[in-house]
Amino acid sequence: MAILPILPTQHAMLRRVCSRVRKVDKTIRRLLDDMTESMDAANGLGLSGPQVGKPLRAIVVRVGEDHLQLVNPEIVRSAGELIGEEGCLSLPYYYGPVARAAEITVQALDRNGRKVRRKAEGLLARALQHEIDHLHGILFTDKLVEGSELRFAPSRPAPTRSEA
Repeated sequence: MAILPILPTQHAMLRRVCSRVRKVDKTIRRLLDDMTESMDAANGLGLSGPQVGKPLRAIVVRVGEDHLQLVNPEIVRSAGELIGEEGCLSLPYYYGPVARAAEITVQALDRNGRKVRRKAEGLLARALQHEIDHLHGILFTDKLVEGSELRFAPSRPAPTRSEA
């Protein structure tokens, strides 16, 4: 496995709509593992393909006991709305309020190419929505609550995977 460089928000790759993965093979599994190692090294909650320079529909998320590696994820159901603070590994130390669905159901392929369906709420739902947005070229800064601004917090502790 390898730690991959994480692209900054101004990189054009982060505005691309990503391609669907046609087949989950050893190359995709290696990418998922490298993304997981990169996310963990940066103390993040999630990471997407475009953030590491791969315009593919692949994400990894780790919140509490939930560790997901998903290919071609799609939100198939959402309900409610919650406003919460978000940040991004592509824009370190900046945070802002974003409205997201409170509960979602995601459909995807797992690392073995099997179809999976996962319900999520709270921080896991927020992280999944954030990473899936990346696959559409959308950044959390595009979704800041109207009238709010990004806050710079260089000394703020990184979010923990156990926050839920």
